[in-house]
Amino acid sequence: MTTDVLERPSATQEIRGVIRLTARELRMQRRVTLLLTVLPPIGVALAIFSLWGHGIGTRDLSIMGAFYAFTGIGVTVGYHRLFTHRSFTAVPGLRVLFAVAGSMSVEGSLIAWVATHRRHHAFADEFGDPHSPHLARAAGLRGVLLGLWHAHMGWLFDSEKSNQQEWAPDLLAEPVIKKIDERFLHLTIMTFVLPALIGFVLRHSFGGMMSAFLWGSLVRVFLLHHVTWSINSVCHFYGKEAFKARDESRNVWPMSAISFGESWHNNHHAFPWSARLGLRAWQVDPGWYVIRFFSGLRMITGVKVPTAKQMEAKRIS
Repeated sequence: MTTDVLERPSATQEIRGVIRLTARELRMQRRVTLLLTVLPPIGVALAIFSLWGHGIGTRDLSIMGAFYAFTGIGVTVGYHRLFTHRSFTAVPGLRVLFAVAGSMSVEGSLIAWVATHRRHHAFADEFGDPHSPHLARAAGLRGVLLGLWHAHMGWLFDSEKSNQQEWAPDLLAEPVIKKIDERFLHLTIMTFVLPALIGFVLRHSFGGMMSAFLWGSLVRVFLLHHVTWSINSVCHFYGKEAFKARDESRNVWPMSAISFGESWHNNHHAFPWSARLGLRAWQVDPGWYVIRFFSGLRMITGVKVPTAKQMEAKRIS
């Protein structure tokens, strides 16, 4: 696959729902983004070093797994399927829990994330898409690499941001959700501190606290970030196209479990309003299993999924 030489519009006004940060805001954003993208890899390096001779303990592995699942479900079920696409309705308490869990993934505040993702669907793989891998300004292999880099994490440093008033007015009008959005910094601190506190409680030592911080905080955030970012890059570039969609979205089955079903990305772009992304019985979709669980408890209602007729109309293979 090649990437065409494309010129970007000269003014952000040509793209609906985009605002440009001031120079000061951009500097601050880039510093914070750099910190949050560099700190976890440093933690991974330290964690690998700490493994030498004895390996990861079951406590640290359990803490890391629990926080990975909690925050990952917060993103895929909460941020994505509930708040962005409104593919189901949740009772207020569960809605708040999903909002908090998603915020603790350190992938941006709730309303900003939703605004960006709704804009992504509006302009998928066309000008205006904030993180398409197909809009690089170079041809051949260099264009491919530049496009993948931009889609994976380069876009996080851009000065162009999605206008929340344009893309997420429904969430801005919801007082409880707006308060959670405004407390993103506090929830970010919490997501790094809680694993360390749990490690200290379980092992009663500074070493136990630091080990849990490395694995449950830094390594966990590093893994979750790169899995999520791979949906933007890999799943718009490589994989299988099962349904007709107006973009380059693809299904990448090896990532389905660790992405909580998000890597059934062509399925998702064909039916963005669907609460279920793994549309075939064998397609692993942990996010869907969570929705089914809470639906059984009657805490989730109004679940949307495509009918057999709708899927057949768009099916390629």
